[in-house]
Amino acid sequence: MPQGQAPVPSAALLSQPDDPTLERSFRGHKDAVTSVAFNSNLKQLISGSLDGTVMVWNFKPQLRAFRFAGHTAAVYSVAFSPTHSLIASGSKDRSVRLWQPTVEGRSTVLKAHTGTVRCVHFSADGRTLATASDDKTVKLWSLPAQRFVCTLAGHSNWVRTAQLSPDGRLVVSAGDDRCVKVFDIASRKVIRCYEDPTGGSISAAAFHPDGTALASGCADASIKVWDLRSDALLQHYRAHTGAITGAAFHPSGSFLLTSSLDTTLKVWDLREGQLFYTLHGHEGATNSVAFSPGGDYFASAGADEQVMVWRTNFDRQLDGYTLGAVVREAGDAGIGATQSQAAPQQQQPPQQPASRAVDGPALQPRPTSAAGAAGRPRSSSPAGALPSAALRRDGPQQQKQQLAPAAALAQGPGVAGNLYAAGRYTEAESNVSDTGESGDVGDRAAADGAAAAAAACERLAAGGAAAAGGLGQAALPEALAATLRDIVSKLDHIAGAMDGLNRRVMATEERLSRLEAARTGNAHAAEGPLT
Repeated sequence: MPQGQAPVPSAALLSQPDDPTLERSFRGHKDAVTSVAFNSNLKQLISGSLDGTVMVWNFKPQLRAFRFAGHTAAVYSVAFSPTHSLIASGSKDRSVRLWQPTVEGRSTVLKAHTGTVRCVHFSADGRTLATASDDKTVKLWSLPAQRFVCTLAGHSNWVRTAQLSPDGRLVVSAGDDRCVKVFDIASRKVIRCYEDPTGGSISAAAFHPDGTALASGCADASIKVWDLRSDALLQHYRAHTGAITGAAFHPSGSFLLTSSLDTTLKVWDLREGQLFYTLHGHEGATNSVAFSPGGDYFASAGADEQVMVWRTNFDRQLDGYTLGAVVREAGDAGIGATQSQAAPQQQQPPQQPASRAVDGPALQPRPTSAAGAAGRPRSSSPAGALPSAALRRDGPQQQKQQLAPAAALAQGPGVAGNLYAAGRYTEAESNVSDTGESGDVGDRAAADGAAAAAAACERLAAGGAAAAGGLGQAALPEALAATLRDIVSKLDHIAGAMDGLNRRVMATEERLSRLEAARTGNAHAAEGPLT
């Protein structure tokens, strides 16, 4: 499984995040998976499917998965209560079911909608459940009493998504009438309406974690981020090639994850207003995405009947440093100012923010069996093979439009690049099992990654030395020097790990040779003496 990471100019390398890695792949549904959700303690993951069932996946390998069969038609949405041990599911059979996530699978039925229930969502305190339906309404339910509260009407067509705000005072909903509506629960009135007459049906809408913005995804493959305070369109992205099916904010509020009918998952860096990652793992449309409560993991649901769990990684920071802090320190010391001082009359071209593209040919993404050249779609996995879960770092070459800076979202620049490494996966039929690792791929990737990181480190050190040449060694920030030493130390650890891998490979080859020799000897012995 490819996994990526590569540098940006000079000091940006110091805050290099890791790339998402595919951790597990759950199999058990018999039709497309439509929805996924984590529970609050990260012990279970739930999924709904067109096969009419709800699956509860346990992360401990020794625990079996639960299959809940109560709906009489396709399940379109599932949600886990953040405070109660309770699962909600919405179905084409027009009902909402509340399940206890235990082996008994007991459930109660909530009936109020007269059409397919497309979405279910719990409030942050677990006391309210919102449901959206083809009957053009959003309904609210009180928990744990399971009492119907009210109907929010205002849409003129099917409502495909609904979500409660972090403070529980608002509901955002959207659907086939091409409108994103924000309801005030207290007054039950529409207080915001964002129309998109050219975007088509809206299947995804989500509140930003701080409640000041929301994102919507349309059938025309566009994603929009709106400011609830000013009603301004903050960001407008176009990179998917199929309708958007799901959207989820990272708990930090710095990233947005989207799924699409084009089979990919995309991660958007909201701080810089650009595409950050493209992930290929599912063999078919991706229908839903969800982050774990802490943001360490995210899950995706696919038309290939799989649920994939990924480790986030990309929001990590090296030694607590952000790129902005490192660049500010370097700027305070005068690093990087030499060029402008030498040619003050030459106008520099505008800089793309923290470019994800290149920093020299040595760190360009390399074509592999699972990936083509940089910026080109990966080929799909061969029939019968585990999806390659390819990952691509993306950059400003992707088409996007940032209409206005989002103060609530602008929390500093991010980093990106193109190194590949290895990962792991686990498949499960009705329980979590069958873990495997890609050994030889990992060896090659570790070697390539170490070589590329060493080259990047050399360029970084050379750049620092050149900048400090005319300024004096004291001008180099101590933090920068300390981090360089830390990078060198980490490279030493990588080299040691590679030595260990090589020893294991040699030992394995030796064991295989002995086994082959023993097998050959046994075969000769079985043949008997020649006559």
